[in-house]
Amino acid sequence: MTTKSHLGANLTLDVDRERRQGLPEVVYGPGKTVEEIAAAATELLEVNSGPVIITRIDDVAAAQVLAAVPGGAHVPEARLLIWRPAAQGQFTLGVVTAGTADGPVASEAAAIASCIGMRVLDIRDVGVAGIDRVLKRVDDLRACHAVVVVAGMEGALASVVGGLVACPVVAVPTSTGYGAALEGVTALLAMLTSCAAGVTVVNIDSGFAAAMAAYRLTQALWPSAQ
Repeated sequence: MTTKSHLGANLTLDVDRERRQGLPEVVYGPGKTVEEIAAAATELLEVNSGPVIITRIDDVAAAQVLAAVPGGAHVPEARLLIWRPAAQGQFTLGVVTAGTADGPVASEAAAIASCIGMRVLDIRDVGVAGIDRVLKRVDDLRACHAVVVVAGMEGALASVVGGLVACPVVAVPTSTGYGAALEGVTALLAMLTSCAAGVTVVNIDSGFAAAMAAYRLTQALWPSAQ
């Protein structure tokens, strides 16, 4: 039976999501007051048993929320607040970036994946302009159960990794790049038209979506790895 939460006119939590999907609702921070975020975190901690996550929260708001709801952790680069992280399972997710500028998006993917129970292998700054860098990490990539590739500019790294590994590849275009990069649209279209068969593509700058796609893979294909 579905239970509904009523925190006020502007905020109704989906407290049944953990039963349906295995994880509590993740709260998107922008557009919410500190009071609303704190109330959401408090109720999710009370009515669910899994990790509680607030995304895209700035440093000032994070400090205020933690003062109201203690016991959490702030991950500044990933712009996350996390309470009650899951125990680490056996599913290993590689998180690969083309360049340093892609770091915040990759950090979001890695921190969320770790929080919801995945082992994370970080491989940073191995873009195709120096392709020997990623070739040196092929054995590490092939040891992963899935790989998230975070890249801006032309987004070519997703195709390269997609051609090197057999496991699922989730590509995240970023808004890194000059004018014709169109704030990530060029990378998005390149990844969508990748000649590496079966690459999955999520929204621009959405490390969160990539981590959740990997989580669904763990549930559907490797439930025993959790």
